[in-house]
Amino acid sequence: MKTQTIIVTGASTGIGKAIAGLFLDNGYNVVINSANENNLKATFTELGHHDRLVMVAGDISNTATSQKLVETAVATFGSLDVLVNNAGIFEPKGFLEVDEAYLDRFLSINLKGTFFTSQAAIRQMLTQEQGLIINIGTVLVDHAIGGFPATAPISSKGGIHALTRQLATEFGKNNIRVNGIAPGIIRSPLQAKTGVSDADSLAGLHLLNRIGETQDVAELALYLAKSNFVTGEIINLDGGHVAGHHID
Repeated sequence: MKTQTIIVTGASTGIGKAIAGLFLDNGYNVVINSANENNLKATFTELGHHDRLVMVAGDISNTATSQKLVETAVATFGSLDVLVNNAGIFEPKGFLEVDEAYLDRFLSINLKGTFFTSQAAIRQMLTQEQGLIINIGTVLVDHAIGGFPATAPISSKGGIHALTRQLATEFGKNNIRVNGIAPGIIRSPLQAKTGVSDADSLAGLHLLNRIGETQDVAELALYLAKSNFVTGEIINLDGGHVAGHHID
């Protein structure tokens, strides 16, 4: 069997970096992306496997970045088999404080970035008659938290969930699978960016009374890459966050 190729956006830190590393360890060719070129270079050096790893810096809200990612994958490795749309931004702000420019940031990076990177990937996957897209959403789409107002990013992530099911429906007949992973609280640099200094303090949101690790997300992504009969699913990876609540 030929070595498969995966693109991971937002791969310089956190979940994206963990996914890229696990797929490298499992023999995949990997194309990593980040808008932060310095972080991307550091991750490229750290991950190793440079015979199977290339990097493409660029803002995913720019459609030229999406196209360059696909072109790089095909030119370097001959195919594009898996796309993980992980790049995104997330932070809390009260609904009444959100203005148009603020909302546009999330719609542009999160939703538009996922939309047009998927479009570029699917064009290539159609020529191969197979492919997989994994979109990273959030359990907060289906289970909001009153004390964590984040209507702008959650609206963009809700669009990603809807896009996931629509693409799975539209391209299933072409042997292109599209799924989503909706993480709960995951230990990553994102927590500090959202003002959470101690991510473990949020453990009680999950039935397991602990937060997740980036490796948990990476392992689910790898499962989806190896499965050939899962599509149109948004899989909650949340320690029971959506399933129920503790009462203390």
